[in-house]
Amino acid sequence: MAPDTRPLAVFDLDNTLADTAHRQHLLQRRPRDWNAFFAAAPQDPPLAEGVLLCRRAAEECEVVYLTGRPERCREDTLAWLAAQELPAGRLFMRPPADRRPARVTKLEALRRLARSREVRMLVDDDELVCRDAERAGHRVVRAVWGAVRTGEAMRAAQQSEGRT
Repeated sequence: MAPDTRPLAVFDLDNTLADTAHRQHLLQRRPRDWNAFFAAAPQDPPLAEGVLLCRRAAEECEVVYLTGRPERCREDTLAWLAAQELPAGRLFMRPPADRRPARVTKLEALRRLARSREVRMLVDDDELVCRDAERAGHRVVRAVWGAVRTGEAMRAAQQSEGRT
């Protein structure tokens, strides 16, 4: 089978494809209950706008998933993607003990991907990730349908705690 040479469409998961609203309350506690937060991810309802965009992008692009979820969530995440009948694609996750902000880790991953392929678009709900990706020259689609579901505790987790 020949390698895929289509452009890449890079999709975030949480609050882009998956609605995390039902589990964000676990981040409002001190200490934050990260184990319960990620354990509840398989019950995330899909976000119709993101799912539709992902399926459409797959018509012309290879879909890649780029998430701040930790690597230990890989099996659950792949099962969730399959259950939503989302396009098959590579899944890039946060390595163990990597607590850098999402805007750093995701931009780093985009740069790696762009070295060998055109990145046609990044779809993400995190404004700081989107802004930095645009500054680096990437086309960004803001997942405004999911950003409204992102509470302050989740924003802090993405940007200052490097957890999602």
